[in-house]
Amino acid sequence: MNTKPFFFDLNLDSLKAELKNIGLPEFRAKQLFHAFYVDLVEDIEEVTTLSKDLRQTLSEKMDFSRLKPLEHLLSTDGETAKMLFGLVDGRAVETVLMHYDERQTLCISSQAGCAMGCVFCATGQMGFARNLSSGEIVEQVVQFARELKKKGHGVTNVVVMGMGEPFHNYDAVMAAVDLLNDPLGLNLGARRITISTVGLAPEILRFAAEKRQINLAISLHAANDELRSSLLPIDRKYPLYELMQACREYINLTHRRLTFEWALISEVNDQDKDAYELAKLLKGMICHVNIIP
Repeated sequence: MNTKPFFFDLNLDSLKAELKNIGLPEFRAKQLFHAFYVDLVEDIEEVTTLSKDLRQTLSEKMDFSRLKPLEHLLSTDGETAKMLFGLVDGRAVETVLMHYDERQTLCISSQAGCAMGCVFCATGQMGFARNLSSGEIVEQVVQFARELKKKGHGVTNVVVMGMGEPFHNYDAVMAAVDLLNDPLGLNLGARRITISTVGLAPEILRFAAEKRQINLAISLHAANDELRSSLLPIDRKYPLYELMQACREYINLTHRRLTFEWALISEVNDQDKDAYELAKLLKGMICHVNIIP
């Protein structure tokens, strides 16, 4: 089992502590942050502001990558790129880059597999393997940022909508978001980050209480419990009444607009009655509905 600390798991204070543990001065932490998050170096050997001996020591004491690109797929129009990353334990996760005009939006994974079991989601049918660490989440963004930099671009938006339920891995996801948002890290604006959840009501309330500026999206897909529970089993644990209470509390506490996602499924949730039910359910809420054809 690998017991070395992983660079991308560490915020600046944690990195300073790790460096102190191996007898290195704390000021090296900012140098390393700048090298890996701003210069986007791919390997510690590229950090030439450090001596060769120091680079060797760091290489022996710390991991600087735990994601290995296994497969890269590009859509025929070149607007979407998908990367399959291998993890050190042999599992794999997907990350998707989507080009929209001047935006480069990255859809990242938070878990290997997923425990939610949503019937229309391939990951949900895989079952749950494990949570990703905050560093495994962050490194997905870093690896794509490196490739985009070579083309004169950068990651402009991140959506945590890939494999896994983000709020089922709450602490690691929030630690990753903090690193993405850190001015000394990737310095991605909080409002350019979106987290999507199937509706874990307690975590929505926790998220609301933290009053973060990150965007929140709810995978809704049905406006009555009978249909929603057949599509998203989590509805049996947190039915719509409880979910909507949490959503309204989120809006009241943060004064931010919610997004509700609705994937159209032919003759399942695309009828007039579904639209009327949705309008009734969301009446009076500050929200946006994203219809996914």
